[in-house]
Amino acid sequence: MNLMNIITKQLIEIIEWTDDSRDTLSYRWPDDDKEIKNGAQLIVRESQQVQFVSAGQYADLFSPGKHTLTTQNIPILSTIQGWKYGFNSPFKCDVYFINTRLFTGNKWGTSNPVMVRDKDFGAVRLRAFGTYDFRIVEPAKFLKEVAGTDQNFRIDEFADTMRSRIISVFTESLAKAQVPVLDVAQRYGELGDALLPLINPAMTDKYGLEITSFVLENVSVPPEVEQAIDKRSSMTAIGNLNDYVKYQMGQAMTTGGEGAAAATLPATMAMGFGMAQEMMKSMQSGGGAGGAPAGQGQASDPFSPAAAQAAQAPAAPAAGGLQVLTPAQAAQVLGVSEADVLAEIQAGNLKARQIGSQWRIAQAALDDFLRG
Repeated sequence: MNLMNIITKQLIEIIEWTDDSRDTLSYRWPDDDKEIKNGAQLIVRESQQVQFVSAGQYADLFSPGKHTLTTQNIPILSTIQGWKYGFNSPFKCDVYFINTRLFTGNKWGTSNPVMVRDKDFGAVRLRAFGTYDFRIVEPAKFLKEVAGTDQNFRIDEFADTMRSRIISVFTESLAKAQVPVLDVAQRYGELGDALLPLINPAMTDKYGLEITSFVLENVSVPPEVEQAIDKRSSMTAIGNLNDYVKYQMGQAMTTGGEGAAAATLPATMAMGFGMAQEMMKSMQSGGGAGGAPAGQGQASDPFSPAAAQAAQAPAAPAAGGLQVLTPAQAAQVLGVSEADVLAEIQAGNLKARQIGSQWRIAQAALDDFLRG
């Protein structure tokens, strides 16, 4: 073998890379100290880009196609190498193939809770995980910030690093978006689409990557926040509390039985106290139990103070004009059973005087009981 053949074999004439791994992000052409021949052919396939690096500086970038390496199509490299008047000799240069296809189904998640400020619950700790798709859009920045000089940079080497960077950008974007925790926990799809325009500029600017899809599969909050959300949902479902109490009373009267009465007693008492307070206001403004005109309000609302006044028997006035009520009359005023009134008297909550075998309740004592 003559000297010319030996020299020819030491020159690189064709530069190409066929990716059969499906998980390689960047690949440095192995020159093995060989030099690239002047006029060599560079073949760049679809979903690839080639970045030339010379003397630590990023030079020319090639898109898909077949390229002949001459002074005309490597102007940046010519400037770095000092080829002012063209060149005819071989040259050395690092050649990086960048895989620009879409990498899908990459998982991300918060290893520790992320602290966010919420307008409803204050400072809240969130955990989240999901998937994202990405591609490389700025090869030089990606090589500089992520891959470095690694000869074969694979996605498994990048997964942990990318996950931490995604979480960092996700946290910042979530804080800027100021999305309430209630919305985070209920609208995953919309939130992912809303955060994507905030995450993408940061990822492109810092790492030369474009996130094409960002999906939240789950966002969880601490148990105490979950309980608060459940309570708020229950209150919304109940709606008007007055209507809810009336419904409970109607259900108790329909089903009957001591168990049902005991279960709905707090609600019944609450309704009775509310009606009684309205009656007291009406009596004070209208001059006693008989102040309202007969029949007024009875037909329109059976729970109105006027209807309750009409249903009860006239209270017996005591000496000195003091109004006294029997337990039955007090029960009608309160909207509860006579047994409930006697139970409150026995417990000492409602002041009353026993005359013989009968109990009498002063109006003032009933007013004090209602005021609690």
